Amino acid sequence: MALQPGPEELGEQVVEEPEDMEDQDASSISPAEEITLPVGQGGEDESEPLLLPWDRFSAWLHCICVVGFDLELGQAVEVIYPHHSKLSEKEKTSICYLSFPDSNSGCLGDTQFCFRFRQGSNRKSSLGCFLETADRDAPVSLKRDQGHYYGYVYFRQVRDKSLKRGYFQKSLVLISRLPYVTFFHSLLKILAPEYFDKLEPCLEAACNDIDRWPTPHPGRVLSLPIMGVVIKVRIPTCYDKPGTSQLVQSTQTDSQVSIVLPTIHEVDLFRCFHPVFFHIQMLWELVLLGEPLVVMAPSPAESSDTVLALISCLSPLRYCSDFRPYFTIHDSEFKEYTTRTQAPPSVILGVTNPFFAKTLQHWPHIVRIGDMKQEGEMAKQMKVRKLKNLKTLDCKTGVYSAFKPFLNKDEDILKQLQKGVQQKRPSAAQNAILRRYFLELTQSFIIPLERYVASLMPLQKSITPWKSPPQLRPFLQDEFMKTLEKAGPQLTSRLKGDWIGLYRQFLRCPNFDGWFRNRKREMSQKLDALHLEALCEEDLQLRTLEHTEVEKVDLVLKLKDKLTQAEKNHLPVRPGTVSKLQAHIEAIILGLPEDLQGILHRPSTP
Repeated sequence: MALQPGPEELGEQVVEEPEDMEDQDASSISPAEEITLPVGQGGEDESEPLLLPWDRFSAWLHCICVVGFDLELGQAVEVIYPHHSKLSEKEKTSICYLSFPDSNSGCLGDTQFCFRFRQGSNRKSSLGCFLETADRDAPVSLKRDQGHYYGYVYFRQVRDKSLKRGYFQKSLVLISRLPYVTFFHSLLKILAPEYFDKLEPCLEAACNDIDRWPTPHPGRVLSLPIMGVVIKVRIPTCYDKPGTSQLVQSTQTDSQVSIVLPTIHEVDLFRCFHPVFFHIQMLWELVLLGEPLVVMAPSPAESSDTVLALISCLSPLRYCSDFRPYFTIHDSEFKEYTTRTQAPPSVILGVTNPFFAKTLQHWPHIVRIGDMKQEGEMAKQMKVRKLKNLKTLDCKTGVYSAFKPFLNKDEDILKQLQKGVQQKRPSAAQNAILRRYFLELTQSFIIPLERYVASLMPLQKSITPWKSPPQLRPFLQDEFMKTLEKAGPQLTSRLKGDWIGLYRQFLRCPNFDGWFRNRKREMSQKLDALHLEALCEEDLQLRTLEHTEVEKVDLVLKLKDKLTQAEKNHLPVRPGTVSKLQAHIEAIILGLPEDLQGILHRPSTP
């Protein structure tokens, strides 16, 4: 949450208390800036740096892979585009195994799903600094994944008597650090059929199209030409009001726009949770607490969609543990995640191989998903099943766990969605109701934490220009717990239950650690920004009149260092602060002898 100075609620403290989402001013949403690229032409965005060839492509994708099946070698990466893209042998192996459904899935025809795997080594991009700036404005759930790649798969399996195996099997895979699942699946629906028809020349043309796209900067509406089609999308920002999306409108000038995507990343929650409908609140608690969770599904599509739905039900909170939308026995982390010598790690795995029913039988929470195509009736399974009843992947749909939820079940949301099924309410409306429910539940939980963390900020009057910025007070669990009596989730949620117990367990899990580290960094940057602004308000020339040359040089060097850090860390300073401080520095330098001026005017070496 953005930090603002001087709220009345906290006296003279620096940070604004989090407001209820309904009271948030819509004017806080950043305006959408439209960038249109005519089909077949490149368009330059003035706010972007001069980009090298393939930089624009790299802002969206690491590479495009074609994975085929060889009777002697098994799965193999046949093609990588662009050809200069680098993948380690370990990464290629991961892509090979994760790009094909398990043989038992029986996926005939075309199937789309996604996976996620560890990046083998750090790779620097010439776009690094620019991408950091773009990431700064992205919601936490849409920031680039620095340690993992996502693989977005379009798999085709059709009978072909001319082949020894009797089947044509091939996958087109987009490798990216961006979690834009809806966008990349939509892109594959355009690209993959063309590729299977025209093969490699098609990939080369697609890569050239993508390398003319503007970079994915949050807050902008982008028109993206690909293979003679134009996709229009808006990249969300962290300033958007939670639970809302700025609809991308088609205009009369959009005669070439073929596809308008209302979202780039959201999955259909209602469709994904339909098979375990009565347990949505319990699943929210399990994900919130970072509990080890396995999703067993009949296909990679259902496996990956369900895992992504579980992750997104915490929005706007970020899920900070590991998650694998599709996980196989060939994965490099298979032994690490299936060992019985230690407790299961905090991770969500999506699996389809029946072997996992035995291998992961010791895991505390297992979700069994049936075929999502068999919709219509509500899931009839009301009770949580015992883990000992889970023998094979063919067992009944349901949740297998001994977990006792902290909160009482919300019967109202169940009745509302059941009524929607009976009245044949559109799936999009059901999805919106469920997404709103999870959002309000998460916000009711997180607002007391936001309010308490805001109180850890020093008073603004304690920030003085000639002293180091004051430190944040430490987070004290017992102190926080005492605030819940009067300012707990009961102010915004009607749900009863053991909220205190839920908070106690949350404070020990990776999701709290990730959230608090992010908030602590934001608040420390705010303190640094306020300290910088306090320096700007000082008459530095007057202050340095009685200083020696050595003291003046020391001050100039320290101020230059603060400016460098401010630019590097993108401190949230008021407009004009940096230029004002630069003017102060210049004035002090001009008061020094010429030889020192020459030294201090030299650009600093990195």
